[in-house]
Amino acid sequence: MFNTILFPIDLSPEAEQAASLAVDLVNLHQSRLIVLSVVESDIGEASQASSQTSPAAVARLLTQAKSLFAEKGVSCETLEREGQPAFVICDVADEINADLIVMGCRGIGLIEEAKTESVTNRVINLSPCPVLVVP
Repeated sequence: MFNTILFPIDLSPEAEQAASLAVDLVNLHQSRLIVLSVVESDIGEASQASSQTSPAAVARLLTQAKSLFAEKGVSCETLEREGQPAFVICDVADEINADLIVMGCRGIGLIEEAKTESVTNRVINLSPCPVLVVP
């Protein structure tokens, strides 16, 4: 059912929690797992200040993620891109023909009172495929 799963990550605890579900889905569906991290080019977007703006930090994060998935017996491919996270995630999902995006959510922007739209909310609205949001 899910041949290709895209798993966008950042340094948040929510991304780490979503990893377990991504592993379960990959194992269940024998899916190809693509792990994506985005070097943020727009600091103004609802981002935690700045570990995601450093290409070196993003490269380390992807290396750690690949090792973590390997420990769980799941092989994955990693991608590093630059730009505004929500748009990059959706572009990559389209590019790789992802069947599902699995991502963590901080809860910011999913309520009407929020002043800025979250990355998760933007992905939900722009994605070319289903999005599974892990709270």
